[in-house]
Amino acid sequence: MTQVLVDSTVWSLGLRRSKVSDHPAVVEFAALVARGRVCLFGAIRQEVLSGIRDATRFASLRSHLGWFPMLPVTIDEHDRAAEFFNQCRAHGIQGAHTDFLICAVAERHQLPILTTDGDFLGYAKHLPIRLHPPVPEPR
Repeated sequence: MTQVLVDSTVWSLGLRRSKVSDHPAVVEFAALVARGRVCLFGAIRQEVLSGIRDATRFASLRSHLGWFPMLPVTIDEHDRAAEFFNQCRAHGIQGAHTDFLICAVAERHQLPILTTDGDFLGYAKHLPIRLHPPVPEPR
């Protein structure tokens, strides 16, 4: 069974205390978790943990994140992310450096990306990445 690289946008929605459990990406995220198909890497983990002010909640989430496989990231993925940034910029598409690192890691490990970030639709037009359904809404 193929793992799915889950972007921090989906983690954030799934971890909110407000009622967003019916969002298609959250429903899919829960199904992937139940089937043991979710993975992440350090930059996504950092984004998920950032902004949690309560020390007890932070420690609990940090512990729970340990249940998910962490993908290794090498200098090659960082270089590839820079290539992706340059490719997209040449087509007039701007993006965050972490987004391009997600694309590079997904490409290297041949994984689809689950995200709610519509920017990935633009990246997917020019980069060798696959988005996992549900596909985000265009911006």
